[in-house]
Amino acid sequence: MVQTGSRPLTRAALAGRRRALDDGRTVTRRELSASAREAAKALSLRPALRLVLSELVAAWGEQAWSRLIVWPSNEYLVSRTGLSERAVRYALRDLVALELMTPKDSANGKRYAIRAPDGAIVDAFGFDLTPLYARRGEWATAIKARAEELERRRRAFDLLTIHQRAVAEALRALASRYPETPIADLAEVRASLEASSPSRRGSGDPTFVLEAWVELRQMVEERFYAAGNDGKPCRHNETNNGSPSESWSKSSPGTVGAVRYIERPTVGLQPSLVMEACPVVRDLVSGEIREEHDILDAGRQLRASIGAHQSAWVEACKALGPHQAALLVLIVAQLHDDDVSSGQNRIRNPGGYFRRLVRLAAEDRYSPEAELLAMRRRRLT
Repeated sequence: MVQTGSRPLTRAALAGRRRALDDGRTVTRRELSASAREAAKALSLRPALRLVLSELVAAWGEQAWSRLIVWPSNEYLVSRTGLSERAVRYALRDLVALELMTPKDSANGKRYAIRAPDGAIVDAFGFDLTPLYARRGEWATAIKARAEELERRRRAFDLLTIHQRAVAEALRALASRYPETPIADLAEVRASLEASSPSRRGSGDPTFVLEAWVELRQMVEERFYAAGNDGKPCRHNETNNGSPSESWSKSSPGTVGAVRYIERPTVGLQPSLVMEACPVVRDLVSGEIREEHDILDAGRQLRASIGAHQSAWVEACKALGPHQAALLVLIVAQLHDDDVSSGQNRIRNPGGYFRRLVRLAAEDRYSPEAELLAMRRRRLT
């Protein structure tokens, strides 16, 4: 005959009984409450479980026992949590299944304390919270792993956004500057990837499509590069007036619509120094920066990635020259990446920040070369 109040035996209940405190260890309610909060974070407990667990912890009387036994009734938990009696029963069942506690049943299934003749409580039947405290090391490890996973996912989404914007910008540039170049196949691949790419608010993992976006970006940029060279393997000067890449010399006609760049003298920074100061470029630009013209190419590629408008790039080239404008793009890309990685989030608008640095540099109140040297020095120390 099954006794009233008996519950089926489960593996989780047996596992909970195997958890034990260190010999002579006493646990305060504050320590037990801290373990409960960490467990809730580590396991992402739903609100009902958090409420019931909190009330069970609050019922701990800090007795000097080897097991942390509490015995509040369902009626008491209902009155304290505002949950229904059924919700409380389900919450208790789930807390046992999660090995946060284990039941200690009496003969009739009731929860009560056992008292000595002098009235002192010597034992009790109810729920044993020893597993909750004994597993506190697991909670800390799980919380750390969860934070690392969130950071990895955030950075993956940042890279995904950067590559998506770069592809969109390159396709727009191809359509406007080289309309005879076919891009239907690239646009079709982009639409397919957009449909399969997860959103930040969803639960999908961006790493599954990130490599595909990187490959698409390389394909689009290679086609843009080939279109700009008219299919030739070498570079040539573009003749599109008003373009940031327009070459200018003293023999050029001084028309009103022409963009005239003022190339300021630089301190002769080596491309290797730029890479040491701005390592994020390796992740965002295909290929290494080995020559000075690679700096200009990288700046043009990353301009849209930092959210800088085309007009900001034109303004920078007019005021500082294309080389220093490109340096400023790389600087802002690295500073924004460092800012996001540190969690400070001070640079909320990298494009606007780029425009501000351009104007400060034009007024000789900011030096891109000095900034690069300082950034490199910080990374080496």
